Amino acid sequence: MSADRAVLVTGATGNTGSRVLSQLAPHGRPVRAAARHATAEAPESGRAVRFDWYDPATHEDALHGVDRAYLVPPVGDPDPGAVMLPFLERARAAGVRRVVLLSSSAIPAGGPGVGRVHAVLPGMFEEWAVLRPSWFMQNFTGRHPHADSIRRDGVIMTATGAGRIGFIDADDIAAVAVRALTDDTAPNTDLLLTGPEALSYADVAAVLGEVTGRTVTHRPITPDRMRERMTALMPEEFAALLAGLDASIAGGAEDRTTDTVERVTGRPPRGFRAFAEQHMG
Repeated sequence: MSADRAVLVTGATGNTGSRVLSQLAPHGRPVRAAARHATAEAPESGRAVRFDWYDPATHEDALHGVDRAYLVPPVGDPDPGAVMLPFLERARAAGVRRVVLLSSSAIPAGGPGVGRVHAVLPGMFEEWAVLRPSWFMQNFTGRHPHADSIRRDGVIMTATGAGRIGFIDADDIAAVAVRALTDDTAPNTDLLLTGPEALSYADVAAVLGEVTGRTVTHRPITPDRMRERMTALMPEEFAALLAGLDASIAGGAEDRTTDTVERVTGRPPRGFRAFAEQHMG
């Protein structure tokens, strides 16, 4: 990695992008913090730029002088490849050599959504990684629908039944991303990321109740009801995708844990109780 070439971080104000920025700071590399409103705080060695996946006029400045990039797909787009693939071609032409892509544990290479981008990445770049994290612990904080319903009603509504998920802290995702961006050798593979335990939403509700002192319950609903609920918040096609993922969780698709975070970073991932005690206690 050339010392005078920058690392591009898209989604720089988001859950993982903001954390990647802060964790890159000790590495002393120039950083390009890219966000739609250019409000990201870049480290001292970098600068913030306006970046919009849907506005190609913002891409040139984001890519100038960059040789590595952390890419967060546009949120809520059922076909992010339509804008991401032309950007990747432009990035390669601009001298980007390594790309670290944020995907999902539920989406394999060639799958729906960002899976199409995952599938082409190895053929476009000699150095690459695809991060496939499980569901974020941050979904229970901030402005996420689960966080809203917990605050308002003490309820988490999903179509996951008793299915379990290896919830992961975004800090741990960012730590893996930084290693994938800065290590001398690129992973050149996809990395399945989970926390240390698989929990059902009923398990999560129980932990939140103990930590907050409130009654928090999981209310199972049907996938159709989940899709209707989410359609009020996002495009219908993406809402249907999320409801389908809930149904897959109910069938056991996410009931797993991996050692990837510890293997890559040298430390174990944070458990959900510790996360809840820090952020909601």
